[in-house]
Amino acid sequence: MDTEVMQRRLQYLTDRAEIGDLMDRYLRSLDEGRFDEAWARAFHTEDVTAELPIGTVHGRDALLRHVGAAMALFERTVHLGTNAVIETDGDRATARGAQLSTHVLADGSGEVFVSAGHADNELVRTAEGWRIARVSLRIAWTQGTPPERPAGPAAEG
Repeated sequence: MDTEVMQRRLQYLTDRAEIGDLMDRYLRSLDEGRFDEAWARAFHTEDVTAELPIGTVHGRDALLRHVGAAMALFERTVHLGTNAVIETDGDRATARGAQLSTHVLADGSGEVFVSAGHADNELVRTAEGWRIARVSLRIAWTQGTPPERPAGPAAEG
């Protein structure tokens, strides 16, 4: 095998490992509950677009506010991602996987709300590493009663 082919294969494997790690760290970060500017920069491009079950947002700052407000509705959570299909094309990539999210409501009821679906991500390589440029989370099913959301329009940022 020539050196160029070996370098391409190594880059492909490295990119897939880095993207898989980013996606795993992202889901784990949702459970850790620390949503600040450093969190947003660690996972998303500045111009990220996120299509989430409770609204679509544009831009990292809007996403930070949106995710922080949504996650405040839960006392504890566990987010699991699996069956990831990662495809790379130079400095761009896609990652699609299944997501199962278990939430204990923060309203004191102890009620559990579970959702499952698929996350489609578009990623770009930046100077800081791979970042999510677009995400679409489509829920396939839920179980339990979802939390009461505060009145008002969905964040559009």
